[in-house]
Amino acid sequence: MRSDKNRLRRSRLYIPGNKPSLMYNAWLYKADCLILDLEDAVAPSEKDAARILVKYAIKNLDWGNSELIVRVNPLYTDFGREDIRVIAPMAPNVILIPKCESARDVSAVEELVTDYARRQGVYEEIYLMPLIETAKGVLNAYEIASASPNICAITFGAEDFTKDMGISRTREGKETFIARSIVAMAAKAASVQALDTVFSDINDIEGLVESAKEAKLLGFDGKGLIHPSQIEPVHKVFTPTEEEIEYALSLIHI
Repeated sequence: MRSDKNRLRRSRLYIPGNKPSLMYNAWLYKADCLILDLEDAVAPSEKDAARILVKYAIKNLDWGNSELIVRVNPLYTDFGREDIRVIAPMAPNVILIPKCESARDVSAVEELVTDYARRQGVYEEIYLMPLIETAKGVLNAYEIASASPNICAITFGAEDFTKDMGISRTREGKETFIARSIVAMAAKAASVQALDTVFSDINDIEGLVESAKEAKLLGFDGKGLIHPSQIEPVHKVFTPTEEEIEYALSLIHI
């Protein structure tokens, strides 16, 4: 399924790349986006096997109407370049770039994606989604968001950001408020979507909804998810209301 750069991305459900049992019917969850994860969800000893599993999953499984995203490993690791060599020719809709800290990080991935795809005769559009999860990345958020016309969105990762800052992550998320605001503003300034971090407590739906509502107020267009039970609550928050649609239409006619 080809994707639209401006499509709805209210929900992004992470699926470990080494868990084929979770991929088979993932389209039934009806998440806007499905992320096959080769990075944090996969132990180093399983990286090579997961890469092959994801390759054949992209080729052979039904993904329904969900946008298909693959999170590769950073290029500075032993796995990033090989991830792109194997995955780019499969033409997923989006490559998620982790630990992105500069426009140079985007350009390096984009060059490899284009090169490896073209070598196999693949000319389909593959969008890029930089994941900002360090202090340096936050400070360079606009540079990152405007690094390529193939960027469809930038997203924020609170888990690694708080580690980078040497602070604890809390339910309320006050410690990430400024960083999230900067990422959201950078995305809007660059005319790409802004996507918020995951809410890690799958049993706290009330907390998830509060976090999603705050994200929407900050200017985010969607949120990362780690469990299918989080999809419906997040969709309810990020689906435009009739009043919001009417207001948007009124602006068009001004």
